[in-house]
Amino acid sequence: MAIVYETNRLVLHVFDLTYLEDTRLFWGDDEVMVHCNGASPDDLLPKIIEGYRKLHHKYGLSVYAVQQKDTNRIIGAAGFNIHDGLEKIELIYHFNKTSWGKGYATEAARACMELAKQNKSARCVYATADPLNKGSFTVLEKAGFTQKGTLWCEDTKKEEPYYEFMF
Repeated sequence: MAIVYETNRLVLHVFDLTYLEDTRLFWGDDEVMVHCNGASPDDLLPKIIEGYRKLHHKYGLSVYAVQQKDTNRIIGAAGFNIHDGLEKIELIYHFNKTSWGKGYATEAARACMELAKQNKSARCVYATADPLNKGSFTVLEKAGFTQKGTLWCEDTKKEEPYYEFMF
């Protein structure tokens, strides 16, 4: 359980397989993932976790398990999809349904942006959000992102609002 960042209410950890059961409550939930092309199948979750663990060790940034301090439960994931190095990285966040509406996504997104800033290699962080997911627009704006237009997203097969944060 390598801790990478702490806020008042949350701890961000490098993913490992001990979090597998908790990931089913967000990545494995159709309602949570409705704006992200649906839930991930159970057999894919260990590969996702291992992929994010490897990204952290390679780049010093990744998607992290988000733990709620007062319950010690893993309530979601937040961090960066890294495709071609750190020059331009994608912020993502997913939280289980019982965590919605409590400000955890905003808190985790801000923590992730601090990690990217500390890393010093990231130049641009971007994010997209399903046009129907107005809550994500609010999270991104509170985390300091600016909407730059729309972008075709191959995974969801639709145009989505596109946001950027430049360092």
